[in-house]
Amino acid sequence: MTERLTPRSRSRSRFVFLVLLLASSGFAQDWPQWRGPDRTGTTSWAAPDVWPEALETRWQVSVGLGHSSPAVVGKLIYQFARRGERELIRALQLGDGKTLWESSYEAPYRMNPAATGHGPGPKSSPLVTAGKVYTLGIHGIVSCHDAASGQRVWQTNTDASPIYGHAMSPLLADDKLIVHVGSSGKGALSALDPQTGRPIWRYEGDGPGYASPILVELDGVRQIVTQTDAHIVGVSLDTGKLLWRTAFKTPYDQNVVTPILHGSRLIFSGLEARTFAISLSANEPKEVWSNRLTFYMSTPVLVGDELIGFSDKKSGHFVVLDATTGETKWAGSPRQGDNAALVVAGEWLLTLTDRAELSVRLPSDSGLVPVRSYSVADSPTWAHPVPTSEGILVKDEESLTLWSAP
Repeated sequence: MTERLTPRSRSRSRFVFLVLLLASSGFAQDWPQWRGPDRTGTTSWAAPDVWPEALETRWQVSVGLGHSSPAVVGKLIYQFARRGERELIRALQLGDGKTLWESSYEAPYRMNPAATGHGPGPKSSPLVTAGKVYTLGIHGIVSCHDAASGQRVWQTNTDASPIYGHAMSPLLADDKLIVHVGSSGKGALSALDPQTGRPIWRYEGDGPGYASPILVELDGVRQIVTQTDAHIVGVSLDTGKLLWRTAFKTPYDQNVVTPILHGSRLIFSGLEARTFAISLSANEPKEVWSNRLTFYMSTPVLVGDELIGFSDKKSGHFVVLDATTGETKWAGSPRQGDNAALVVAGEWLLTLTDRAELSVRLPSDSGLVPVRSYSVADSPTWAHPVPTSEGILVKDEESLTLWSAP
């Protein structure tokens, strides 16, 4: 690990300045989409100098079933969930958890028996931008709501989904709403007009995977990169034209991990399918390195040139890879769970396992040094924790809780 990651002494005046700066900047505190402001699992949240022995519950609200991560813009939280046969999006006040508005619609869905453990609630996280909230339901309903009032602006229903239900989270790029809809083996990576929902372009090929797309610029071309159910693809943002494609399949077509951009390289992983990096030249992908460690549902984060993640090997354990060479630099204890969500907050790494264990770790030359660990729910936690100006949000199976972080 690099020297930059070791703890740095910070004066009290500098800490107060950072807190005031973040308090005056909505962007610094916002978590408007899947994996945060830039979709990398990194936030400029002002974490505490010293973590307390215990976190206190600020409030807890029953919001419905699902593992959709909350989005936060300003002082409002947007949570996507399910109650009965309806999907619902609601806005809550960050300070007290009170519901400002709620909108719902009929969304019948029959689960695949292999996925019943995850429940019928949505897995896709909402996108909040330019005064609108965009959601993708588990069976392909794409919705747009006004972020202030909750009024529905438009909605489309593809009435189709991959085997385990939609999980990709919408992306806004150059006034194009990017969603991947359809069923296994037959889908459309689509750009929609965010104002009307009308299609701008469609790349029709593979069915959707469960990964969320990212926007990158490589070889001077802005493109959408994602995992489908059978390939990794790069598609022109302007036209939807396929730029490049490489075969990539995992058992039961469970391509889940969000692509990661490291410099001019892309990093991918999947269940029993290894972790590897590619470079592109004239839209020809070339493998740069490969590692037998794999990631299943958990997407790693980058800290400098270190790739930190939660591997499904050894019944779940945290690992650190050199993002430049692919070399394994550190591996933690086994049997940590089935999944973990990771957030980089300053010099700290926050990890939340599906066993509802929220841990604070410090990346260092000796690996990930545990600092504190907290039990934050009585049911599984598959959604990302979200650091906010008021504390840390945790969505469990049915509830949303704000935990203090003084």
